[in-house]
Amino acid sequence: MTPSASVAPAASDLPVRLRAALQQAGFTYDGVADVLGPEGHAALMRNETTPARRRTTGGSAVETLARLFLLQTPVPVADAEAALPGLLDRLTAEGLVEQSVSEVAARLDIRPYATDDEAFWVVSDLTPGLDGGPQRVGTDHVLGISSASTSLAQLTIREPVGRALDLGTGCGVQALHLAGHADRVVATDVNQRALRLTRFNAALNGVADRVDVRDGSYFQPVAGERFDLIATNPPFVISPGTGERLVYRDSGLPGDRVVEDIVRAAPDHLAEGGWCQVLANWVIAEGRAWDERLAEWLVGDCDALVVQREVVDPAVYVELWLKDAGLHGTPDYLRRYDTWLSWFEEQGVEGIGFGWINLRATGSEVGAVEVVSDFLEWPYDVEQPIAPAIHAWGEAVRVEVDLDTHLVARPDVRQETAGPAGAEDPETIVLRQQRGFRRARQADTIEAAMVGASDGELSLGQILEAVATLTDAEPDMVRDAYLPVAREMVSEGFLEVE
Repeated sequence: MTPSASVAPAASDLPVRLRAALQQAGFTYDGVADVLGPEGHAALMRNETTPARRRTTGGSAVETLARLFLLQTPVPVADAEAALPGLLDRLTAEGLVEQSVSEVAARLDIRPYATDDEAFWVVSDLTPGLDGGPQRVGTDHVLGISSASTSLAQLTIREPVGRALDLGTGCGVQALHLAGHADRVVATDVNQRALRLTRFNAALNGVADRVDVRDGSYFQPVAGERFDLIATNPPFVISPGTGERLVYRDSGLPGDRVVEDIVRAAPDHLAEGGWCQVLANWVIAEGRAWDERLAEWLVGDCDALVVQREVVDPAVYVELWLKDAGLHGTPDYLRRYDTWLSWFEEQGVEGIGFGWINLRATGSEVGAVEVVSDFLEWPYDVEQPIAPAIHAWGEAVRVEVDLDTHLVARPDVRQETAGPAGAEDPETIVLRQQRGFRRARQADTIEAAMVGASDGELSLGQILEAVATLTDAEPDMVRDAYLPVAREMVSEGFLEVE
């Protein structure tokens, strides 16, 4: 998209008419997937269009729209008019397409997007780098559907809420998700083109009445306001700040300061029981544990679950983001690579962590209750969406567990044993979740027996006393030693309160 391209004001009738045309054409996620086929769809995810172009030569409306907006292939004017009846002149005037005498080409991407429960159309800037083409984008580029946006969508809790905030909205995809379960959504950004596209996307998807789009940096547009849910994928790229700044990924703040500032400020904008969920990068400093450093960011009356999903070394990180900016192979590539690595060395950056920061407001005055901070290094497969497991953790850490509590083992927990064939007792016992985080926990015989007996009938105290009798252990010792273990297993999701 050229810098002069515009998007129709959401108040116009264009979004409504465009939605009707897309529906009529069958330009939905399933419709496009069917037309492209598995090979074409998979290739497009790799930014290759040839397999999909070979599948879309029939001239149907859905094929025309797929070629025009997804494959960035000009289509005949007659085909475009048939797929978008009566809309070409409006779409051209508003900067979504451009026309020549014989052809129509896209200036913006219009993409069907779906989850198990929702379906949208998302307008954004064209995807750069198709078929090895130019990767460079403008400083105000508005990113479309990406792996980061889908990760945040899977992370975000989908319970019904009153007010939600999409902080740094970009093209507005998180705001669209939030509008499905929030009475009111506020979406903020500093990129003017992003704000226009978010308004357009809200109108295109029929939720403009629930999405309030505001101009401003981070929490500034919502000063003094509180929300039940905040979701954000901030511009978290950790760089020396030299060269061209891409607003969608570069905050302009040093290091991981943008994430730290959001985490520190979020408690003042959360209603009682409210969640803030952040997809983020953070610095792993030389000679310091990652969780120790991030623990300093946690302030206020919030429980926190911080999950480190991946760690990359500085060289890999620099290569990733230089290629993302379209600089690989350019004359400036080696200089920027060296500058960035030198800056990491000066800052004592050993690695970069990627993961999730989840905060939940306890609703108490600061210091009135003991907040829970869990740091989990978990690069393993998890069930997606992971949001229900995050929500379950938030509930579990606030549950009181004592000897009178009745517990049940979560249905998906399986026990695995290992040891010599024919041995009376196994050498190791592992409890493994099949859902959620899919955690695994090595257990001793008393823990395994406690979980096995937790069916809601007996209290925890009765179970521990029975286990002590069976193992010839001192009951008081078993109760004192395993009550904290039971609490831990509740917070980790192996046991639940009946």
